[in-house]
Amino acid sequence: MQTYDLIIIGAGAAGLLGAGTAAEKGLKVLLIEKMEKPARKIRISGKGRCNITSTKQHDDFLSHVYPNSRFLNPALRNFSNFQTIDFFNSLGLQTIIERGERVFSKSGKAWDVAECLVKWAKKSGVEIICNAKVESLNIENGKICSVNVDFGNHEKTIEAKYFLIATGGISYPLTGSTGDGYNFAKQAGHTITDLHPSLVPLKIKNHNTQLNKLQLKNVSLSLYVDGNCIDDEFGEIKFNKTGITGALTLRLSRKAVGAMTAKRCVELQLDLKPALNYEQLKNRIAREMQTVKTNHTLLCKLLPQQIIAVFAEKANIKLQNRITDTDMEKIIKSLKNITFEISGFNGFDEAIVTAGGVSLHEIDSKTMQSKIMKNLYFAGEIINLDANTGGYNLQIAFSTARLAAQNIARQLKKNF
Repeated sequence: MQTYDLIIIGAGAAGLLGAGTAAEKGLKVLLIEKMEKPARKIRISGKGRCNITSTKQHDDFLSHVYPNSRFLNPALRNFSNFQTIDFFNSLGLQTIIERGERVFSKSGKAWDVAECLVKWAKKSGVEIICNAKVESLNIENGKICSVNVDFGNHEKTIEAKYFLIATGGISYPLTGSTGDGYNFAKQAGHTITDLHPSLVPLKIKNHNTQLNKLQLKNVSLSLYVDGNCIDDEFGEIKFNKTGITGALTLRLSRKAVGAMTAKRCVELQLDLKPALNYEQLKNRIAREMQTVKTNHTLLCKLLPQQIIAVFAEKANIKLQNRITDTDMEKIIKSLKNITFEISGFNGFDEAIVTAGGVSLHEIDSKTMQSKIMKNLYFAGEIINLDANTGGYNLQIAFSTARLAAQNIARQLKKNF
Protein backbone atom coordinates (compact mmCIF):
# COMPACT_ATOMS: atom_id res chain seq x y z
CA MET A 1 0.00 0.00 0.00
CA GLN A 2 1.37 3.41 -1.03
CA THR A 3 2.07 5.78 1.87
CA TYR A 4 2.33 9.57 1.73
CA ASP A 5 3.65 12.10 4.20
CA LEU A 6 0.53 14.16 3.74
CA ILE A 7 -2.88 13.64 2.16
CA ILE A 8 -4.93 16.77 1.53
CA ILE A 9 -8.64 16.42 0.82
CA GLY A 10 -9.95 19.17 -1.45
CA ALA A 11 -8.04 20.94 -4.25
CA GLY A 12 -9.41 24.43 -3.81
CA ALA A 13 -7.53 27.53 -2.72
CA ALA A 14 -6.55 26.11 0.69
CA GLY A 15 -5.76 22.64 -0.62
CA LEU A 16 -3.51 23.84 -3.43
CA LEU A 17 -1.64 26.40 -1.32
CA GLY A 18 -1.15 23.87 1.48
CA ALA A 19 -0.07 21.11 -0.89
CA GLY A 20 2.49 23.24 -2.72
CA THR A 21 3.91 24.58 0.53
CA ALA A 22 4.35 21.09 1.99
CA ALA A 23 5.84 19.71 -1.22
CA GLU A 24 8.38 22.53 -1.39
CA LYS A 25 9.53 21.45 2.06
CA GLY A 26 10.22 17.97 0.77
CA LEU A 27 7.02 16.17 1.79
CA LYS A 28 5.44 13.51 -0.38
CA VAL A 29 1.99 15.03 -0.89
CA LEU A 30 -1.20 13.63 -2.39
CA LEU A 31 -3.99 16.12 -3.16
CA ILE A 32 -7.37 14.47 -3.70
CA GLU A 33 -10.16 16.28 -5.57
CA LYS A 34 -13.57 14.79 -6.32
CA MET A 35 -14.34 17.15 -9.24
CA GLU A 36 -12.90 16.80 -12.74
CA LYS A 37 -10.35 19.61 -12.21
CA PRO A 38 -8.81 21.50 -9.27
CA ALA A 39 -9.86 24.99 -8.13
CA ARG A 40 -13.39 24.95 -9.52
CA LYS A 41 -14.60 27.63 -7.09
CA ILE A 42 -11.64 29.94 -7.78
CA ARG A 43 -12.38 29.76 -11.51
CA ILE A 44 -15.86 31.27 -11.08
CA SER A 45 -15.20 33.57 -8.10
CA GLY A 46 -15.59 37.32 -8.37
CA LYS A 47 -17.83 36.96 -11.43
CA GLY A 48 -14.97 35.22 -13.21
CA ARG A 49 -12.32 37.71 -12.08
CA CYS A 50 -11.26 36.33 -8.65
CA ASN A 51 -10.63 38.89 -5.95
CA ILE A 52 -7.39 37.33 -4.66
CA THR A 53 -6.95 39.34 -1.47
CA SER A 54 -7.12 42.85 0.02
CA THR A 55 -4.44 45.43 0.78
CA LYS A 56 -6.02 46.39 4.11
CA GLN A 57 -3.57 46.69 6.99
CA HIS A 58 -3.52 43.84 9.51
CA ASP A 59 -5.98 45.12 12.12
CA ASP A 60 -8.33 46.56 9.51
CA PHE A 61 -8.23 43.25 7.64
CA LEU A 62 -9.15 41.30 10.79
CA SER A 63 -12.11 43.61 11.45
CA HIS A 64 -13.80 42.03 8.41
CA VAL A 65 -13.46 38.45 9.75
CA TYR A 66 -16.11 36.60 11.80
CA PRO A 67 -16.97 35.22 14.33
CA ASN A 68 -13.59 35.46 16.10
CA SER A 69 -11.00 37.38 14.11
CA ARG A 70 -8.33 36.80 16.78
CA PHE A 71 -8.23 33.14 15.77
CA LEU A 72 -6.87 34.16 12.35
CA ASN A 73 -4.19 36.44 13.81
CA PRO A 74 -1.30 33.89 13.91
CA ALA A 75 -2.03 32.59 10.42
CA LEU A 76 -2.32 36.07 8.91
CA ARG A 77 0.90 37.22 10.60
CA ASN A 78 2.64 34.12 9.28
CA PHE A 79 1.39 34.58 5.69
CA SER A 80 -0.09 38.03 5.21
CA ASN A 81 -2.16 39.48 2.40
CA PHE A 82 0.95 41.33 1.20
CA GLN A 83 2.93 38.08 1.17
CA THR A 84 0.13 36.54 -0.87
CA ILE A 85 0.50 39.29 -3.48
CA ASP A 86 4.28 38.76 -3.55
CA PHE A 87 3.73 35.01 -3.83
CA PHE A 88 1.55 35.28 -6.94
CA ASN A 89 3.82 37.93 -8.46
CA SER A 90 6.80 35.59 -7.97
CA LEU A 91 4.96 32.94 -9.96
CA GLY A 92 4.52 35.36 -12.85
CA LEU A 93 0.93 36.38 -12.13
CA GLN A 94 0.77 40.17 -12.29
CA THR A 95 -1.72 41.79 -9.94
CA ILE A 96 -3.54 45.11 -9.77
CA ILE A 97 -5.25 46.96 -6.91
CA GLU A 98 -8.76 48.24 -7.55
CA ARG A 99 -11.37 50.27 -5.67
CA GLY A 100 -11.85 49.13 -2.08
CA GLU A 101 -8.22 47.90 -1.88
CA ARG A 102 -9.21 44.71 -3.71
CA VAL A 103 -6.50 42.74 -5.51
CA PHE A 104 -7.08 41.02 -8.87
CA SER A 105 -4.90 39.45 -11.53
CA LYS A 106 -3.92 42.00 -14.16
CA SER A 107 -5.52 39.81 -16.82
CA GLY A 108 -8.84 40.05 -14.99
CA LYS A 109 -9.32 36.29 -15.34
CA ALA A 110 -10.01 34.01 -12.39
CA TRP A 111 -8.90 31.11 -14.56
CA ASP A 112 -5.35 32.51 -14.59
CA VAL A 113 -5.28 32.59 -10.78
CA ALA A 114 -6.44 28.96 -10.60
CA GLU A 115 -3.98 27.73 -13.22
CA CYS A 116 -1.14 29.60 -11.55
CA LEU A 117 -1.79 27.71 -8.29
CA VAL A 118 -2.24 24.35 -9.99
CA LYS A 119 0.95 24.65 -12.05
CA TRP A 120 2.96 25.75 -9.01
CA ALA A 121 1.66 22.86 -6.90
CA LYS A 122 2.52 20.32 -9.61
CA LYS A 123 5.94 21.87 -10.20
CA SER A 124 6.56 21.67 -6.44
CA GLY A 125 6.00 17.92 -6.61
CA VAL A 126 2.37 17.54 -5.55
CA GLU A 127 0.53 14.53 -6.92
CA ILE A 128 -3.01 15.65 -7.79
CA ILE A 129 -5.74 13.14 -8.51
CA CYS A 130 -9.18 14.30 -9.67
CA ASN A 131 -12.51 12.50 -10.04
CA ALA A 132 -11.62 10.78 -6.77
CA LYS A 133 -13.99 11.02 -3.80
CA VAL A 134 -12.80 10.38 -0.27
CA GLU A 135 -15.53 8.29 1.35
CA SER A 136 -14.24 8.01 4.92
CA LEU A 137 -11.29 8.17 7.28
CA ASN A 138 -9.77 5.09 8.86
CA ILE A 139 -8.87 5.72 12.49
CA GLU A 140 -6.69 3.49 14.66
CA ASN A 141 -5.26 4.18 18.12
CA GLY A 142 -6.51 7.77 18.13
CA LYS A 143 -4.94 8.67 14.78
CA ILE A 144 -6.02 8.67 11.16
CA CYS A 145 -4.04 6.04 9.30
CA SER A 146 -5.67 6.11 5.86
CA VAL A 147 -8.58 7.23 3.71
CA ASN A 148 -10.95 5.21 1.56
CA VAL A 149 -11.18 6.69 -1.93
CA ASP A 150 -13.80 5.99 -4.60
CA PHE A 151 -12.40 6.36 -8.13
CA GLY A 152 -15.71 5.58 -9.80
CA ASN A 153 -14.82 2.17 -11.15
CA HIS A 154 -12.83 1.00 -8.14
CA GLU A 155 -12.05 1.87 -4.53
CA LYS A 156 -8.69 2.19 -2.87
CA THR A 157 -7.30 2.73 0.62
CA ILE A 158 -4.43 5.21 0.78
CA GLU A 159 -2.19 5.73 3.83
CA ALA A 160 -0.44 8.85 5.10
CA LYS A 161 1.26 10.17 8.21
CA TYR A 162 -0.70 13.45 8.26
CA PHE A 163 -4.01 14.66 6.88
CA LEU A 164 -5.29 18.13 5.99
CA ILE A 165 -9.00 18.68 5.36
CA ALA A 166 -9.55 21.60 2.97
CA THR A 167 -12.89 20.70 1.43
CA GLY A 168 -14.54 24.10 1.79
CA GLY A 169 -18.07 24.61 3.03
CA ILE A 170 -21.42 24.00 1.33
CA SER A 171 -21.73 27.21 -0.70
CA TYR A 172 -21.73 26.86 -4.50
CA PRO A 173 -22.21 23.05 -4.29
CA LEU A 174 -21.83 22.70 -8.07
CA THR A 175 -18.12 23.43 -7.56
CA GLY A 176 -17.82 20.40 -5.28
CA SER A 177 -18.43 22.07 -1.92
CA THR A 178 -21.10 19.71 -0.63
CA GLY A 179 -20.12 19.39 3.01
CA ASP A 180 -18.01 16.22 2.83
CA GLY A 181 -15.38 17.73 5.10
CA TYR A 182 -17.87 18.23 7.91
CA ASN A 183 -18.57 14.50 7.92
CA PHE A 184 -14.85 13.73 8.07
CA ALA A 185 -14.42 16.21 10.93
CA LYS A 186 -17.32 14.61 12.83
CA GLN A 187 -15.80 11.19 12.24
CA ALA A 188 -12.62 12.48 13.90
CA GLY A 189 -14.65 13.70 16.89
CA HIS A 190 -15.05 17.38 16.00
CA THR A 191 -18.01 19.67 16.59
CA ILE A 192 -19.59 21.51 13.65
CA THR A 193 -21.24 24.81 14.53
CA ASP A 194 -24.52 25.82 12.89
CA LEU A 195 -24.09 26.40 9.16
CA HIS A 196 -25.68 29.39 7.39
CA PRO A 197 -25.33 30.96 3.95
CA SER A 198 -23.27 34.15 4.08
CA LEU A 199 -22.62 36.85 1.49
CA VAL A 200 -26.00 35.94 0.06
CA PRO A 201 -28.90 37.85 -1.57
CA LEU A 202 -31.82 38.74 0.72
CA LYS A 203 -35.54 38.39 -0.01
CA ILE A 204 -37.88 41.36 0.32
CA LYS A 205 -41.40 40.89 1.66
CA ASN A 206 -44.02 41.74 -1.00
CA HIS A 207 -41.21 42.53 -3.42
CA ASN A 208 -42.12 44.67 -6.43
CA THR A 209 -40.58 42.98 -9.46
CA GLN A 210 -40.52 46.31 -11.30
CA LEU A 211 -37.20 46.79 -9.51
CA ASN A 212 -35.66 43.63 -11.00
CA LYS A 213 -32.16 44.27 -12.37
CA LEU A 214 -32.11 47.88 -11.13
CA GLN A 215 -28.63 48.84 -9.98
CA LEU A 216 -28.02 51.80 -7.67
CA LYS A 217 -24.57 53.24 -6.95
CA ASN A 218 -23.37 55.57 -4.19
CA VAL A 219 -26.23 54.72 -1.84
CA SER A 220 -26.27 53.86 1.85
CA LEU A 221 -27.93 50.74 3.25
CA SER A 222 -28.60 50.22 6.96
CA LEU A 223 -29.49 46.94 8.66
CA TYR A 224 -32.13 47.11 11.39
CA VAL A 225 -32.85 44.20 13.73
CA ASP A 226 -35.91 44.53 15.97
CA GLY A 227 -35.95 48.26 15.23
CA ASN A 228 -32.30 48.90 16.11
CA CYS A 229 -29.64 49.81 13.55
CA ILE A 230 -26.78 47.32 13.90
CA ASP A 231 -24.77 48.04 10.76
CA ASP A 232 -24.64 50.22 7.66
CA GLU A 233 -22.69 50.22 4.41
CA PHE A 234 -22.08 52.62 1.52
CA GLY A 235 -21.70 51.65 -2.13
CA GLU A 236 -23.72 49.67 -4.65
CA ILE A 237 -26.88 47.54 -4.54
CA LYS A 238 -28.82 45.60 -7.13
CA PHE A 239 -32.38 44.28 -7.10
CA ASN A 240 -33.28 40.83 -8.42
CA LYS A 241 -36.52 38.89 -8.90
CA THR A 242 -36.97 38.10 -5.21
CA GLY A 243 -35.20 40.91 -3.43
CA ILE A 244 -31.89 42.64 -3.12
CA THR A 245 -28.23 41.81 -3.72
CA GLY A 246 -25.05 43.70 -4.62
CA ALA A 247 -21.94 44.41 -2.58
CA LEU A 248 -23.70 46.31 0.23
CA THR A 249 -26.35 43.65 0.72
CA LEU A 250 -23.83 40.83 0.71
CA ARG A 251 -21.74 42.51 3.39
CA LEU A 252 -24.81 43.00 5.59
CA SER A 253 -26.22 39.55 4.88
CA ARG A 254 -24.22 37.66 7.52
CA LYS A 255 -25.81 39.59 10.37
CA ALA A 256 -29.18 39.62 8.63
CA VAL A 257 -29.19 35.83 8.18
CA GLY A 258 -28.14 35.31 11.79
CA ALA A 259 -30.96 37.55 13.00
CA MET A 260 -33.57 35.86 10.82
CA THR A 261 -32.41 32.44 11.96
CA ALA A 262 -33.05 33.65 15.51
CA LYS A 263 -36.61 34.66 14.43
CA ARG A 264 -35.95 38.38 14.80
CA CYS A 265 -37.42 41.17 12.67
CA VAL A 266 -35.02 42.33 9.96
CA GLU A 267 -35.33 45.47 7.82
CA LEU A 268 -33.10 47.31 5.38
CA GLN A 269 -33.29 51.09 5.16
CA LEU A 270 -32.09 52.62 1.91
CA ASP A 271 -30.72 56.17 1.71
CA LEU A 272 -30.77 57.17 -1.95
CA LYS A 273 -28.95 60.48 -1.34
CA PRO A 274 -26.42 59.82 1.45
CA ALA A 275 -24.20 62.72 0.37
CA LEU A 276 -26.97 65.26 1.08
CA ASN A 277 -28.55 66.11 4.41
CA TYR A 278 -32.16 67.31 4.85
CA GLU A 279 -31.45 71.01 4.21
CA GLN A 280 -29.27 70.29 1.19
CA LEU A 281 -31.96 68.08 -0.31
CA LYS A 282 -34.60 70.70 0.36
CA ASN A 283 -32.50 73.33 -1.43
CA ARG A 284 -31.86 70.97 -4.35
CA ILE A 285 -35.58 70.27 -4.74
CA ALA A 286 -36.40 73.97 -4.46
CA ARG A 287 -34.08 74.64 -7.41
CA GLU A 288 -35.65 71.83 -9.46
CA MET A 289 -39.16 73.14 -8.71
CA GLN A 290 -38.38 76.25 -10.71
CA THR A 291 -38.54 74.18 -13.89
CA VAL A 292 -40.85 71.27 -12.98
CA LYS A 293 -44.46 71.21 -11.83
CA THR A 294 -45.48 67.61 -10.99
CA ASN A 295 -44.13 65.00 -8.61
CA HIS A 296 -43.29 62.80 -11.60
CA THR A 297 -41.20 65.39 -13.41
CA LEU A 298 -39.41 66.21 -10.16
CA LEU A 299 -38.57 62.56 -9.45
CA CYS A 300 -37.28 62.15 -13.01
CA LYS A 301 -34.64 64.72 -12.06
CA LEU A 302 -33.71 62.84 -8.88
CA LEU A 303 -34.04 59.09 -9.55
CA PRO A 304 -33.68 56.41 -12.21
CA GLN A 305 -36.93 55.90 -14.12
CA GLN A 306 -37.24 52.27 -13.01
CA ILE A 307 -37.63 53.09 -9.31
CA ILE A 308 -39.99 56.08 -9.59
CA ALA A 309 -43.32 54.20 -9.36
CA VAL A 310 -42.13 52.13 -6.40
CA PHE A 311 -40.71 55.23 -4.74
CA ALA A 312 -44.03 57.09 -5.15
CA GLU A 313 -45.90 54.21 -3.55
CA LYS A 314 -43.45 54.08 -0.62
CA ALA A 315 -43.63 57.86 -0.20
CA ASN A 316 -47.44 57.88 -0.52
CA ILE A 317 -47.58 60.52 -3.23
CA LYS A 318 -49.41 60.66 -6.59
CA LEU A 319 -47.05 61.10 -9.50
CA GLN A 320 -49.30 63.30 -11.65
CA ASN A 321 -50.17 65.71 -8.84
CA ARG A 322 -48.61 69.15 -8.69
CA ILE A 323 -45.85 69.42 -6.09
CA THR A 324 -47.07 70.58 -2.69
CA ASP A 325 -45.11 71.36 0.45
CA THR A 326 -46.51 68.17 1.99
CA ASP A 327 -45.37 66.07 -0.97
CA MET A 328 -41.94 67.72 -0.90
CA GLU A 329 -41.55 66.70 2.74
CA LYS A 330 -42.57 63.13 1.90
CA ILE A 331 -40.13 63.00 -1.00
CA ILE A 332 -37.22 64.24 1.10
CA LYS A 333 -38.04 61.80 3.90
CA SER A 334 -38.28 58.88 1.46
CA LEU A 335 -35.11 59.81 -0.38
CA LYS A 336 -33.31 59.46 2.94
CA ASN A 337 -35.17 56.33 4.06
CA ILE A 338 -36.98 53.68 2.05
CA THR A 339 -37.62 50.67 4.28
CA PHE A 340 -37.74 47.08 3.03
CA GLU A 341 -38.88 44.27 5.29
CA ILE A 342 -36.64 41.23 4.78
CA SER A 343 -38.55 37.95 4.64
CA GLY A 344 -35.73 35.49 4.02
CA PHE A 345 -32.48 34.76 2.24
CA ASN A 346 -31.31 32.72 -0.72
CA GLY A 347 -29.76 29.29 -0.28
CA PHE A 348 -26.23 27.91 -0.27
CA ASP A 349 -26.34 27.58 -4.05
CA GLU A 350 -26.16 31.39 -4.26
CA ALA A 351 -24.05 32.07 -1.16
CA ILE A 352 -20.45 33.07 -1.72
CA VAL A 353 -19.32 31.53 1.56
CA THR A 354 -20.52 29.32 4.41
CA ALA A 355 -20.79 30.78 7.91
CA GLY A 356 -20.08 28.15 10.56
CA GLY A 357 -17.90 25.07 10.45
CA VAL A 358 -15.41 23.15 12.57
CA SER A 359 -15.39 24.71 16.04
CA LEU A 360 -12.51 27.12 16.61
CA HIS A 361 -12.21 25.79 20.17
CA GLU A 362 -11.06 22.44 18.75
CA ILE A 363 -8.29 23.80 16.48
CA ASP A 364 -4.94 25.25 17.57
CA SER A 365 -4.83 28.70 15.95
CA LYS A 366 -1.01 28.70 16.03
CA THR A 367 -0.72 25.55 13.91
CA MET A 368 -4.20 24.67 12.47
CA GLN A 369 -3.77 21.30 14.17
CA SER A 370 -6.76 19.43 15.56
CA LYS A 371 -6.84 19.38 19.35
CA ILE A 372 -8.63 16.03 19.16
CA MET A 373 -6.58 14.09 16.60
CA LYS A 374 -2.92 15.07 16.43
CA ASN A 375 -2.21 14.11 12.83
CA LEU A 376 -5.22 16.02 11.51
CA TYR A 377 -5.22 19.66 10.35
CA PHE A 378 -7.80 22.03 8.87
CA ALA A 379 -7.62 24.98 6.47
CA GLY A 380 -10.01 27.28 4.66
CA GLU A 381 -13.77 27.54 4.64
CA ILE A 382 -14.36 24.30 6.56
CA ILE A 383 -13.21 26.17 9.69
CA ASN A 384 -15.76 28.37 11.47
CA LEU A 385 -14.28 31.53 9.94
CA ASP A 386 -15.80 33.69 7.24
CA ALA A 387 -15.50 37.28 6.14
CA ASN A 388 -16.91 40.12 4.05
CA THR A 389 -16.51 40.37 0.30
CA GLY A 390 -13.26 41.93 -0.82
CA GLY A 391 -10.73 39.09 -0.98
CA TYR A 392 -10.85 38.27 2.73
CA ASN A 393 -12.20 34.73 2.41
CA LEU A 394 -9.56 33.62 -0.06
CA GLN A 395 -6.88 35.10 2.18
CA ILE A 396 -8.26 33.08 5.11
CA ALA A 397 -7.82 29.97 2.94
CA PHE A 398 -4.28 30.90 1.91
CA SER A 399 -3.10 31.89 5.40
CA THR A 400 -4.55 28.90 7.26
CA ALA A 401 -3.28 26.46 4.63
CA ARG A 402 0.24 27.89 4.65
CA LEU A 403 0.40 27.69 8.44
CA ALA A 404 -0.97 24.14 8.51
CA ALA A 405 1.49 22.89 5.87
CA GLN A 406 4.49 24.50 7.55
CA ASN A 407 3.60 22.95 10.90
CA ILE A 408 2.99 19.53 9.37
CA ALA A 409 6.47 19.72 7.83
CA ARG A 410 7.95 20.64 11.21
CA GLN A 411 6.11 17.81 12.95
CA LEU A 412 7.20 15.31 10.34
CA LYS A 413 10.82 16.34 10.71
CA LYS A 414 10.54 16.06 14.49
CA ASN A 415 8.73 12.72 14.65
CA PHE A 416 10.12 10.71 11.75
